[in-house]
Amino acid sequence: MDGILISTHTGQAARPFLGEIARLRIAVFREFPYLYDGSLGYEMNYLEGYVSSDHSLIVLANCGADIVGVSTGIPLAVADEVFRKPVESAGLDPGDIYYFGESVLLPDFRGQGLGHRFFDEREKHAAKLGFRSTGFFSVIRADNHPLQPPQYRSNNVFWQKRGYYPQDAIIARFPWKQLQEPQETLHELVFWLKTLS
Repeated sequence: MDGILISTHTGQAARPFLGEIARLRIAVFREFPYLYDGSLGYEMNYLEGYVSSDHSLIVLANCGADIVGVSTGIPLAVADEVFRKPVESAGLDPGDIYYFGESVLLPDFRGQGLGHRFFDEREKHAAKLGFRSTGFFSVIRADNHPLQPPQYRSNNVFWQKRGYYPQDAIIARFPWKQLQEPQETLHELVFWLKTLS
């Protein structure tokens, strides 16, 4: 991680970075498995939820003046209903869970330990706020998906090493416009959960 500066920001303190974060999300989520054909307007509106919460966390990775990675978190109780409701329906209390929105990192900066750092910072923040668990959703893709690149490697093993396990009965259905599709379609995501020690 030589030359990479990590900084953390909560609530409104992250507002000056929203434009860069939005553009980074669009660029990275175009890749498999999300294949997201995003728009800046949608992204800015989505990120507004994070700066509106005093208990949110945005972790930035900078290389010089450039933001090359970002990781986000927010109490699940104030996260988007599409993610909160499946957890509630499974009998879990969203008030006990700190929700990890996403971690995105430009390809040239992967494999240097930044993924672990992103989890460390968010888990530390969640524990400081008194949350019992942390969790996130990941998109479900078939193993033989036609747009999966040959070199693709899922993050499942990494997540399990961090103590997260998929809760197969907790599925969110979230719409986005996928590359090569004319309009938004629903995509299924599975919830991963970890109990903090």
